[in-house]
Amino acid sequence: MSKFFKLTENKTTLRREIVAGITTFVSMAYIFFLNPQILGQAGIPAQAVFLDAILVAVFGTLFMGIFANVPFALAPGIGMQAYFTYTIVFGFGFSWQQALAVVFLVGVVDIIITLTHGRRAIVKGIPTELKAAIGGGIGLFVTYIGLKNAGFINYLVDAANIKTLNDKPFTGKASGAIHTLLANGGVTPELTKFNQPDVLLALIGFILLLVLVIRRIPGAFLITLVVTTVIGIPMGVTNTHIAPGTSVGSAFSSLGTVFGQALGSKGIGSLFSDWHHASLAIVTIFAMGLTGLFDAIGTLIGIGNQTGIFSKSDTKAFEEDKGFNSKMDRALVVDTFTTAFAGIAGTSNTTTFIESAAGVAAGARTGLANVVTAAGFALMIIFAPFVGVVPSAATAPLLILVGIMMMGEFKKISWENLEVAVPAFFTSVFMAFSYSISYGIAAGFLFFIIVKLALGKFKDISPVLLIVSAFFLINFIVLAFM
Repeated sequence: MSKFFKLTENKTTLRREIVAGITTFVSMAYIFFLNPQILGQAGIPAQAVFLDAILVAVFGTLFMGIFANVPFALAPGIGMQAYFTYTIVFGFGFSWQQALAVVFLVGVVDIIITLTHGRRAIVKGIPTELKAAIGGGIGLFVTYIGLKNAGFINYLVDAANIKTLNDKPFTGKASGAIHTLLANGGVTPELTKFNQPDVLLALIGFILLLVLVIRRIPGAFLITLVVTTVIGIPMGVTNTHIAPGTSVGSAFSSLGTVFGQALGSKGIGSLFSDWHHASLAIVTIFAMGLTGLFDAIGTLIGIGNQTGIFSKSDTKAFEEDKGFNSKMDRALVVDTFTTAFAGIAGTSNTTTFIESAAGVAAGARTGLANVVTAAGFALMIIFAPFVGVVPSAATAPLLILVGIMMMGEFKKISWENLEVAVPAFFTSVFMAFSYSISYGIAAGFLFFIIVKLALGKFKDISPVLLIVSAFFLINFIVLAFM
């Protein structure tokens, strides 16, 4: 095992990889409970979605660990879940079977781009300062998620000023990608008063984590998760009751009604039945594919380069080798195939989860950590009711500290030079404030081009960056008229 995953070469140990793999698993466990809630609204049986998400996460995470030998876990992304239900199904009027067909086709298109090294050309065309901004921007993004999950930031919602989402009133809390759709004056952020038990628990957890990390205590992240969860019991934050409706038997029974529906007559067979649906499908496939593409590249570059998971030799192999010998190449291959499988299985697009940064910060450097994480995902089929015991107040501190650790990328940017600072600023800030890695990249690319054109340096703009930016611009124009 040590030889297969090259533990010594990657300066890690079996114990460290196991602890880090468990850390990533616990940090991501919440996604499996959100998935049925959001996709269930689209009409997909909730129990089937619950099991589908686990199957896809196990497949992708295990595939990533064994084939690419990197500690990046995959699962259905929150943003794509919302896009699936609220835009494709509610907004465009597709059935959930057709929406799954769209997910499958996104994966197929991405597979073609990846196998023809289109993704490699895209990464090579990204300027160095924008790569640094992507890494730092993801740090801001992760910190923002952590602060919000911890309850350190509250949102005052004025229902009278909230716009509708595709003519359907938004009635939930301002969180996730949805809050970016709220109107002017609809939401006002403020610092919490620290008078709620869950907020106080998160604060306790963060202070504990900070002390352990500064003192370099091994397994600091996992220790914090366990201790914070236990402290949350007498505080009434940790839920020790078994969640209802999580029967393993009922999940397997409903799985057959969803698995493979994307390839049937109700799925891809009817997706292009008329011009209206065909045009919407094409636009959707493009938008989702582009988002997934840059989410994956942004996460891999931001976390991998900062932590040394992608060495200089590996980066060189990715840029120059025509095969698929580099870790980056293999990771991108896994990402695309997992999304295609997600469409077949019956869930939304998968993504390389930013929460993997928690495991990386805990010491993960090889795919062995992914094997441990995948095993944890698989066990959730049996112990799913108990996974929800870990409150978000226990995982939020990890995300905050991981974000702090990633801020080091900003030192690579010459902030005194506006030619560099402007695109770098919009890249990083848009990632956090628009709740989207891909939108941050889009903003950075577009402003990079504007700055270069203003200075008469058109030759500094790579053809790939021009093409991708044009697609981003077209996407924004199309969305503006929908």
